[in-house]
Amino acid sequence: DICACTTTGATSRGRNSSSMDNKLLSHVAVPLLCLAPLFLAPLLWRAVGAFLGWYLRKKTDGRRCHIRELVEADEETYREARRSSTSSAEGTEDIGWEKVDAESVGTAGNGDKCDDSWDGIVGFLHPFCNAGGGGERVLWASIRATQNRWPKAKCVVYTGDHGVTKAAMLARIKHRFNIDLHPPTINFLYLSTRHWVLASTWPRFTLAGQSFGSLVLAWDAFSLLAPDIFVDTMGYAFALGLSKFLFRNVPTCAYVHYPTISTDMLDSLDPTSTVGSQGVNAGQGTGTRGTLKRLYWRLFAAAYSRVGASADVVMTNSSWTQNHIQKLWGPLREGKTTAPIAVVYPPVAVSELEREIEVSPASEAMREKVLLYIAQFRPEKNHELIIESFAEFLKSGSPAATKDARLVLVGSVRDDHDSKMVYQLRLLVNELHIRDRVEFHLDASWPEILEWLRRASVGVNGMWNEHFGIGVVEYQAAGLVAVVHDCGGPKLDIVVDVDGEPTGFHATTSTEFAQGYEKALSLPDPYAVRQRARQSAKRFTEEEFARRWTEQMEKLVGATAGRRA
Repeated sequence: DICACTTTGATSRGRNSSSMDNKLLSHVAVPLLCLAPLFLAPLLWRAVGAFLGWYLRKKTDGRRCHIRELVEADEETYREARRSSTSSAEGTEDIGWEKVDAESVGTAGNGDKCDDSWDGIVGFLHPFCNAGGGGERVLWASIRATQNRWPKAKCVVYTGDHGVTKAAMLARIKHRFNIDLHPPTINFLYLSTRHWVLASTWPRFTLAGQSFGSLVLAWDAFSLLAPDIFVDTMGYAFALGLSKFLFRNVPTCAYVHYPTISTDMLDSLDPTSTVGSQGVNAGQGTGTRGTLKRLYWRLFAAAYSRVGASADVVMTNSSWTQNHIQKLWGPLREGKTTAPIAVVYPPVAVSELEREIEVSPASEAMREKVLLYIAQFRPEKNHELIIESFAEFLKSGSPAATKDARLVLVGSVRDDHDSKMVYQLRLLVNELHIRDRVEFHLDASWPEILEWLRRASVGVNGMWNEHFGIGVVEYQAAGLVAVVHDCGGPKLDIVVDVDGEPTGFHATTSTEFAQGYEKALSLPDPYAVRQRARQSAKRFTEEEFARRWTEQMEKLVGATAGRRA
């Protein structure tokens, strides 16, 4: 009996132990196994990205070697041509791209000048580089600054402009922006997927569609060449995210002209908000459809913030853009070893405008009653507002609205969509019966733009939340009195008081713009306002842009040096 009891007790203890083991397995081990994918997924995700990045590097190694060989050959040809040129051109102080501004040369952390022998490849994603707008001026000025600072660096532009050769592109850059680039160290790689980022490709869910298209475009770019530094100058934040996914050690840079989505855009959906009447989607956040649209935009904003925050260096073109990018990307960048979001004002040919255009009491006699609007013909530039307000101004009976008052619209046309917009604007001019008072000048050359800046008295800008406004700075540098939208960069950064006195006027509605034209053309002392405007424009020179751009690029080049070490 005693043995039986002992055996029974042992069996019972064995069962209890087995039961505890089963409970441990079911209550601890199984949940851990279920959670394992959550912990392993990030590691697997990184492994997939690293493998794809390795694949792209191997795939494009041949092209990388070819580009280096091509640069060396072109460099030798270029130097031979220079040696055979007239001796008078040699030894001059101004030798174009080779003259490195001492102020633009960066410094290392110990204060010593950084090495300028870096010879890596900088990839610039700008599929519409032949468009001829302000964004393209930033692109070419940034490449010039990079070439000046690192003469051995190779600059590669990923573009979709298949019909334009390198020689033709460089000639257009000189013609349109008066920017000289060093031909041997710049090359163009032609994308076959640019249509994926066109708004016309995505008539529904355009924001998400274009962003997905930018992923396809970036993959196309990396399939052509994996760069040492990746720079996005068109606002394709998702391309930056893809770069980090594929090449974790490749420094990335974003120059943001305009956030793809902003808090103002989100607020504009609410008709009761302060901006509920502004923008192309104003007041559309009501009802079931509007509620879904708000949800869609907020989900997109979250994704946009995450991929944008991955950039190592972020530059914005204005205080307005910086504020919005900081709200969206800033919280996700906190705690990371990333540089602060910096304002780098776009380059404007201020010095050239000061040389080419006289602003003096004598030049006042040469000014005409011309209202000048320099802007690409795109919907967001709001040419309709300017045309309608000009018509209202002419009908106001103001003494300034004489028969010689004219509106001149100058801008580039990128494609058929822009051409259709110009046609619609011409129809609007006819409907308002002001055809003989409005002129259109498409794809004007730089000399033509200079001539209009000499002749005009007033410069206008009608875009709501214009991110910066290069054209507005050109107005000021040329001595024009600006009448601009009361928001964005023109309000916060450009058309500001100097010594407590105005440099222009702000407006929102058609009536306010019409009143602004009347004030600008009726100034008792226009020369004094023109002087203040020109003084204000000195903050936005090409030299200042090159200095600030180089400061930020130093961080990226330094990161590649650290990776190689």
